[in-house]
Amino acid sequence: MDLFINDHLSIPERELVFTASRSRGPGGQHVNKVNSRLTLHFDIQKSPNLTATQRAKICSLLATRITVDGVFRLDCQKHRMQSMNRAELIDRFVDHLRGALLPKRFRVPTRISKSVKERRLDQKKHQGRTKKRRSSLIERDE
Repeated sequence: MDLFINDHLSIPERELVFTASRSRGPGGQHVNKVNSRLTLHFDIQKSPNLTATQRAKICSLLATRITVDGVFRLDCQKHRMQSMNRAELIDRFVDHLRGALLPKRFRVPTRISKSVKERRLDQKKHQGRTKKRRSSLIERDE
């Protein structure tokens, strides 16, 4: 089964490696004997479906989740069932890659209107006058 990231990219699920381990937290005996926590491993460097630009973009934007070897890692221990954690991991993996591969939106520079500048200066002058009045009151009390 393929995971559709966007119109130009789909990753086969066989490229994902899942490892199970014991989950932390409350749960009594169940948590001590069942490996419900899953870790997803995806080797970015060896994936034939990614282009060089996609690799670079993913590596730069998701650097905190990528090991020195170039393996993208995600953990999930939210649910008590391994199958639910697996589904959650796949959803999060797709979301992370979609977010990393979105085209960067450039900011359109705007000009501050003359009236806004004048209003800001008027507010500053008003604040200054208020503070000046307060300081003169303190000097009279002394």
